[in-house]
Amino acid sequence: QVHLVESGGGLVQAGGSLKLSCRASGMILSVFWGNDKEYYRQVPGKERELVASISNEGSIKYLEAVKGRFTISKDNTRRSVYLQMNELKPEDTAVYYCSIGKDTNRYWGSGTQVTVSS
Repeated sequence: QVHLVESGGGLVQAGGSLKLSCRASGMILSVFWGNDKEYYRQVPGKERELVASISNEGSIKYLEAVKGRFTISKDNTRRSVYLQMNELKPEDTAVYYCSIGKDTNRYWGSGTQVTVSS
């Protein structure tokens, strides 16, 4: 059974940094390798939005609001995805979710809370 185990959230002051980690427990390497790895975030009352994604070939996309501040990376051997978040702003406060796969074969983490105080 596949679980995306997330860690790294917390409370930080504006301007600070956090690094989120997501480990795909129970996922075979070919599935991890063959799918885009993504981080989303959601605040109450709003739709979940895509923050960053990385393909196996290394193609990376970012939400415009986080460009230059966030960095997504992956480690295939550890079946892990990371989101380094620098220069955090209060508007980055949200629950962050990692996701791997697509359509009916999409896996989601349970989410980790990131709170940025002003």
